[in-house]
Amino acid sequence: MAVETDVIVIGAGVSGTSCALQLARKGHRTLLLDRQHFPRHKTCGEFLSPETREMLEYLGIRPVKLALGTSIMDHARIIMPHGGEITAPLPGQAYGISRYELDRLLQQHAMSAGADIVTGTTVTNIRQLADRRYEVDAKQGNERVRYAAKAVIGAHGTKKPRGVPSPDVEGDVTVFVGIKSHYQGVTLHPRVELYFCEGGYVGISPIENGRVNVAALMTLKSVQGSGKSVPEILRSASRTNKGLAYRLAEGEPVPGTQVSIAPIRLSDLPEPWSQYPHIGDAMMMLPPLCGDGMSVALRSSRLCADWTGKYLDGDIQFNEWKHQYSLEANAAFTQLLIRARRIQSLAFARTNRFYPAIARMIPGLAAYLVKATRLSESGIGTR
Repeated sequence: MAVETDVIVIGAGVSGTSCALQLARKGHRTLLLDRQHFPRHKTCGEFLSPETREMLEYLGIRPVKLALGTSIMDHARIIMPHGGEITAPLPGQAYGISRYELDRLLQQHAMSAGADIVTGTTVTNIRQLADRRYEVDAKQGNERVRYAAKAVIGAHGTKKPRGVPSPDVEGDVTVFVGIKSHYQGVTLHPRVELYFCEGGYVGISPIENGRVNVAALMTLKSVQGSGKSVPEILRSASRTNKGLAYRLAEGEPVPGTQVSIAPIRLSDLPEPWSQYPHIGDAMMMLPPLCGDGMSVALRSSRLCADWTGKYLDGDIQFNEWKHQYSLEANAAFTQLLIRARRIQSLAFARTNRFYPAIARMIPGLAAYLVKATRLSESGIGTR
């Protein structure tokens, strides 16, 4: 017999947990599933843009006021392999907080709102029945469990559960590897630093407790032969950027914070729906260079929670739920993704050595490029 609930959210990262939090607050029986145990470290830039901060405040989460030692950033510094630099102001104050702490905070709020969170659970199949209801099969240790719900939301990242059809939208042909490690002993000004190197880039930003987060996106080809550990891959990348080598030499990796993810294929277009709605990375993989992945995760979760709530309340039918969420998601994220992909291509062009000189010749260009990869603030955080 299946365990009954109103809505099942698959994936307890930023998008999934924030969506579950909002649906639980609307009074819906909400089940949040994830194959991992929490809190845990995750490959992420751990950079909270002004848009991300706005969404967190809308959810009632204010990391800066929780005495976590959250860091503040107001500008970005880009260091090219040949030594040239570009400095650009950020469109408002940004914050640094580890995913370990952010996920913990989000899950605390979700549970307080009434959401049930089950971790260590692998979804093995998702079926939609003739009456539009869903059945979800899952494995918890040696046990198999079946859940039934009126709605399912995919927040599972790029790795879809078994039984889910492949998307019609193909990703980038280039395969990337994402890695992350915290470092101690590295002192940063209130900024995020981005180092370009052969095969990718490495971002360094301050987080809580005087540590920095070092996150990289590298092509699979460039990391082959670099070693198997995250510090080895970072050291290999630093050989093509002296500034990065200097930075990493200042500190030491914090044990237990190293994680990686592969393969990563950047999205060409958003995919807001398969047989159920997608949010966060399940909807689209934004180039990490833009640093706004968490903003997309939170904004997509808000849109999805709004339309899913209307569907669960009986205000709209299934087809309108699907149509309206897909319409809003495409309108909100398609142009952002296109701009981000263009800037990503420019960043990897062989002519990138000339960009610092061009930025000096055209004042405001760097700030414009930073702004072009951001979602606009919606104002909801001040309501």
